[in-house]
Amino acid sequence: RPMIRIGMSTKQVMIVVILGVVLWYLAALLAQFLGHIGAFDGTNRVILYAAAVPASAPSVLLIWKAAGLDRSQIAIGMAVATTAAMLCDGVALAWFSTLYGANAEQIAASGAVILWGAAVGQCLAFLLNRPV
Repeated sequence: RPMIRIGMSTKQVMIVVILGVVLWYLAALLAQFLGHIGAFDGTNRVILYAAAVPASAPSVLLIWKAAGLDRSQIAIGMAVATTAAMLCDGVALAWFSTLYGANAEQIAASGAVILWGAAVGQCLAFLLNRPV
């Protein structure tokens, strides 16, 4: 059944929400690991942010294909997935911050790179989106 307001079916919305939450959680775990190995230190951070650009593409493609989105639905599908991820991120940063790291600096760096990756994914979705 279509959800007219956003142009996606209920099934598509559920799929992208679930994928948004799962991908956010994996990103949080990855950020915690990357902090432990020094990926946020010095010029490594520049490399990490640059690497997030191509690394975001599989997430966009997964959301697009798994939810069976048309080319005209890629941006809205990614927006719904990103919204679900942001809700989780906001709660986790406030109440479960150790998911991101052991200290305030790593927690902030982890949250920042997750935001960066989400925005890059949304930009890619805008580029891939096509009118009906």
